[in-house]
Amino acid sequence: MIKNYLKTGWRNIIKNKGTFSINIMGLALGIASCIMMMLYVVNELSYDKFNVKADQIVRVVFKANIKNEAIKEAVVMAPVAQTLKNDLPEVIDATRLAKSFNNRIEFNGSYYGQNSLAYVDPNFFDVFTLPIIQGNKNTPLNEPNSVVISESLARNIFGDSDPVGKTITVTNRDEKLTVSGVMEDIPKNSHFHFDMLVSTLGYAPAKNTSWMQSDFFTYLVLKKGTDIGSVEAKLPEINKKYMGPQMMDAIGTSYEEFQKDNSLGLFLQPLTHIHLYSDFSDATTLEQGGDIKYIYIFSAVAFFMLVIACINFMNLATASASKRSKEVGIRKVLGSNKKQLIYQFLSEAFVSTLITTFLAIALFSIALPFFNQLAGKEIEFAMLLKPVYILALLGLIFLITIFAGAYPAFYLSSFNPLNALKSKFSGSGKSSGIRSGLVIFQFVVSTGLILATLVVKEQMNYIQNKDIGYNKDQLLVVRNTYLLENNEDNFIDRIKRDPRIENLTHSAFVPAGESDNEVGGIFLNGDFQRRMFFYNVDENYIPTMGMELLQGRNFFKEFGDESDKVIVNEKAAEVLGIGKDAIGKIFQRDTNEGLKDITVIGVIKNFNFKSLHQEIEPLILKKNPYGGMIIRSKVADMSGIIQNLDEDWNSYNPKEALNYSILDDSFNHTYLKERKMGTILTLFAILTIIVACLGLFGLVTFTAEQRFKEIGIRKVLGSSATQIVTLLSKDFIKLVGISFLIAFPLSYYLMNKWLQDFAYRIQIHWWLFLLAAIITLGIAFLTIGIKSFRAASVNPIKSLKTE
Repeated sequence: MIKNYLKTGWRNIIKNKGTFSINIMGLALGIASCIMMMLYVVNELSYDKFNVKADQIVRVVFKANIKNEAIKEAVVMAPVAQTLKNDLPEVIDATRLAKSFNNRIEFNGSYYGQNSLAYVDPNFFDVFTLPIIQGNKNTPLNEPNSVVISESLARNIFGDSDPVGKTITVTNRDEKLTVSGVMEDIPKNSHFHFDMLVSTLGYAPAKNTSWMQSDFFTYLVLKKGTDIGSVEAKLPEINKKYMGPQMMDAIGTSYEEFQKDNSLGLFLQPLTHIHLYSDFSDATTLEQGGDIKYIYIFSAVAFFMLVIACINFMNLATASASKRSKEVGIRKVLGSNKKQLIYQFLSEAFVSTLITTFLAIALFSIALPFFNQLAGKEIEFAMLLKPVYILALLGLIFLITIFAGAYPAFYLSSFNPLNALKSKFSGSGKSSGIRSGLVIFQFVVSTGLILATLVVKEQMNYIQNKDIGYNKDQLLVVRNTYLLENNEDNFIDRIKRDPRIENLTHSAFVPAGESDNEVGGIFLNGDFQRRMFFYNVDENYIPTMGMELLQGRNFFKEFGDESDKVIVNEKAAEVLGIGKDAIGKIFQRDTNEGLKDITVIGVIKNFNFKSLHQEIEPLILKKNPYGGMIIRSKVADMSGIIQNLDEDWNSYNPKEALNYSILDDSFNHTYLKERKMGTILTLFAILTIIVACLGLFGLVTFTAEQRFKEIGIRKVLGSSATQIVTLLSKDFIKLVGISFLIAFPLSYYLMNKWLQDFAYRIQIHWWLFLLAAIITLGIAFLTIGIKSFRAASVNPIKSLKTE
């Protein structure tokens, strides 16, 4: 019997190749898109779960609001780890990580620059699951200056020889490290990646007892089943116990008094939340993470794609019922009962779904490399072959068969044999109403995605063109001029003489991309005001960056040492309460030698030195050039300048290659996550509208066939092709119009929520809705119009002679 069902299903497919092709193409696109998006979501949700103790590990973070400055840092003070382990019985173990910058490695006279290095406690490998494949597998970091290197770095430096026991040198700190082990490369779905993990036993900051200085990423291992909230509730008392006395010494205020107008504290963040739920300052973030909101958006898109495809399948199958009414009537007259007919139609749905699924997998494999490039992922086709995904796929086939085949099966099998033989089912009001509802649903999703895509693109355009307080065009950043040591000034002087260069500043502080970072406390007459960011610059920084000086003067080389002079931005002047009368005001800043007077000599216009997600913060420029340089070019094509820079650089026989970047590229990279989202949304908006239009095309085809004779009679009576097209199109266009009434308010609400993440954002203007409506209507009308015009162009004799 089953064989007969399948054979009949296959014959029906062959008989209706056109409708079947439209049907499976839409469903295959839906399934392929769903598979791709779900693997992306699974990848994002998998971060840090490879650690055996992932469900027990939490990160300690610091949050505060001091003098109206909101502080969120993922690093905490050096003693926190051991203190929490000692004082909290729920804590089994604690470990720390401190990131190191600008690491230049030397081995046997060869240099390996810009390697990622972190200092970690000896128990780091007990907390995190990072398998050691060579060397000491149990206690690799129990000796000072011992280092565990990644498999990739070991291959790069040592080739096929055994690296264990070899000594490498971090030349910029003259630090000699002994390789004690080689670990597997850290998995891509980890929130940190390092090639060298060095023991903190030889790292002086690790012994710091200060509760006033945050430098360490700190992780705790909690007992199984521990409620994180109950542990977090104990942290304020620990803060008070250990931070209180040091606070009194540092700023002369008791912890209780300080908390009256301010707030600060330690909090816990589950390890598996770090990638998707972190909003800490960029300076305290190990790597740019994901965003849980995008997971919700992409999951919804995947779900709706699949639902739309299934709706199309169901719509077209139901709409085709009239063609098979006589078949159903004959089957019933010959003795088939309702149950057999339901099995028959479900079998046909199963055959279609099975064929479609294979087609979808083929589409997925073809599109996967392009998707990986767009999303910045490395999703492999092999993932789909895991038993869990194969089972999920089989379940999906079953669900789609039921979902897409059930309604047509019950609908077709309910025909009265007499009416079925007379073909009296076409245009059933009930089925027509359901089909209309499903078309509206499809276009609600499609229109919503088109509007969301337009909003994302508009926000990205706004970011690209916003006045950010400096001119980011034609700026070239060289990060490592400090490597030239005594030749650094000579190198800079030679570059300045290049006629293609408009200006040049000696500074390692860059408002976009990788930059040095300095934060210090500001005091007035010994009273703490608030923390502020510092930029160490020279007298050419403001003109090179194209910044605007609003009050006072710039630094001058002729004035000699101006280390006690500062230039503040508008925000700093506002926070310090000096406004338009800032010049000559004296404050103090904290230094290693205690408080030091600084005098304001200028005020510059605010500029965005952080992402546009954040408000502009108070910033102070002080004269202390070092580290790198920023070049403003007179010419747009900087390839020639870069080539000359490289030649000059190599003439000094440096131990590392020139490290440069284009500032505009670094600026754009800041919003990489949003750009990826925009690109993916665009792709899936296009796919959704294609799938929806395939369904619409099928329905128009069906309608045209149903009204074949009517069209012939109307043409004989004088109707024009335009009138026929209007007749066939108007009902569908009305449905698309109704979908706008639902899609627009819903999309406005959701996209407005997304925009709240930006401190600087667009308004969702009326013309975006109009543009979304025009695009949707245009595509829908084109789809309907093509088929309607064909129907209207048929010779009426052909339709009438079938009567």
